[in-house]
Amino acid sequence: MGQTTNDLKLAIVEAIETQNKELIQQLIPELHAFDIADIYENLTEELKTYFIKFIPLEDKVDILPEVSAQSAEAIFEDLDNKSQRTLISELKDDDRVDILQRIEPELSVKLISLLKKDQQDLTESLLRYDESSAGGRMTTNVGKVHINMSVKEGIDNLREIYENTGTLARIFVVDDDDKLCGKLRLRDLAFNNWDTPINSIVQEANHSILANEDQELAAKLIKDYDLLALPVINEFNQLLGVITADDAMEILEQESTEDIEKIAGISGEVSFNPYMQTSIFSHIKKRFPWLFILAIMAIFSGMIMMRFESILTSLFLLALYLPMVVSAGGNSGGQASTVIIRAMSLDEISLQNSLKVLWGEFRIGAILGFIIGLFIASISYIALPLFDVEIPANITLKNFSIAIFLAISIQITASNIAGALLPLLARKFKVDPAVIAAPIITTLVDVTGLLIYFWIIKSFIF
Repeated sequence: MGQTTNDLKLAIVEAIETQNKELIQQLIPELHAFDIADIYENLTEELKTYFIKFIPLEDKVDILPEVSAQSAEAIFEDLDNKSQRTLISELKDDDRVDILQRIEPELSVKLISLLKKDQQDLTESLLRYDESSAGGRMTTNVGKVHINMSVKEGIDNLREIYENTGTLARIFVVDDDDKLCGKLRLRDLAFNNWDTPINSIVQEANHSILANEDQELAAKLIKDYDLLALPVINEFNQLLGVITADDAMEILEQESTEDIEKIAGISGEVSFNPYMQTSIFSHIKKRFPWLFILAIMAIFSGMIMMRFESILTSLFLLALYLPMVVSAGGNSGGQASTVIIRAMSLDEISLQNSLKVLWGEFRIGAILGFIIGLFIASISYIALPLFDVEIPANITLKNFSIAIFLAISIQITASNIAGALLPLLARKFKVDPAVIAAPIITTLVDVTGLLIYFWIIKSFIF
C-alpha cells in the first residue's frame, strides 16, 4: 500500500530537517504543488532557504499561487534575472496578476519589465482592474472558436492553444469583433461531423459578467448556476476572459474571510496570508481601531450606571439581574444581525422587503422575550423567598418579578429589531453590512439594555 499524502509530507519535512538531499529530491515529484507550498510555508526561514533550492523551476510555477506574498517575494529574490523572467513568464496570466498585486511594488515593477512586450501589455491591462473585480480575477487564456468556423476548424484552432488554456470544459464562440455569441461543450465538437458549422450547434451563453463587477457576484453566479466557467465581457459584449469554478472557490474563501473579520470587528485591508506569516504589528493595526471605538462607547454604560446608582444602592438585588438583561440583548441582537447579514449576502432579502423583515424580527423577539422573561420572572418569584432574600417593605415580590419580566422581554425585542435594522441601514447607505459587526451591536444594545432596565425598574417599582 502506498504512502498517504500526510505520510509523504511528514517524511519530506523530516528529510528537510535532517538535510537528506536524496530523499528530498525523491519525494518532491510525488507531492502536489499545494502540499509542497504547505510544507514550505510552515518551515523556519532557515529551512525555507534550504528547501526551495530543491524545487525545480517548473514546480515553482505551480507553488507560487499557493504561497503568501512574503514567500512569493522570497522565492523571486532568491533567483537570478534569467530565472525570474522564466518564472514570471510561465505563470498563468490571472496567477501572475494576483501575485504582482500582492508583492512589494518595487519587485512587481521589476518583474513586469522582464516580460516580453505582449505579456507586458496584457499584464498591465489586467492590473488596471481592481483586484477584487471580475476583471482582476479572470484569465485571458480562453478556449474560443469563431462563429463561422466548422467543427474541424474549431478543433484545429483549439489544438494550437489548448496547452495554455485555463479550461476546455466550456468553449466560447465569438464573431469578428470578439463579441460573445455563445458557448459549446468539448463533446459538441467531438461528436459532430467535421463539416458541421459551429453556428448550427452553438448554445446561448445565458450568464456573463462585466469586467468591472465585483468578484463576489462572479463567484455567486458560478455557484448558483453550476457553471464551469463564467465569461467576462466589456460593455461592448466583447469576450475578455473567463473565471473558472476553482477561481470561484478561492473568491468565496476570501470573501468569507473578509466578512468574518468584519463581523469580529477587525478593520483594515483583509490579508490572506497565513496566521503565522502575519506580523504582530499587522494584527494589532487591524484590531485596534474598533477595540478603541467600542471601549469609548462602553463608557456610556458606566455613565448610565452612575446615573442610577441610587436605585442599585437601595435594592442591590437588581445587580443580580443586570448582567442577564444586558447579555440577553447582546446575544439576541447578535443572532438577528448574523441571520440578516447572511440572508442579504445570499440575496434572500432586499431593501424592498425591509419592513417585512423588521416585522418578522419584532415578532420573533417578542415571542422569545416573552418566553425567556416569563421563565426568569417565575423562577425569581418562587426562588427568592426560599433564599430569604430581603426586599424593601414598599416593594412586593409580585411587582419585582413583573418588572424583571418586562425588562427582559422589552430588551430582547428591542435588540432583535436593532440587530435587523442596522445591517439594512448599512445596505441602504452603501456600506458593507458586515461592518455592522457583532461587537458593535453588542456594545450598542448593552447601552440601550441598561436604559431599558433602569427605566422599567424606576417606573414600575420606585
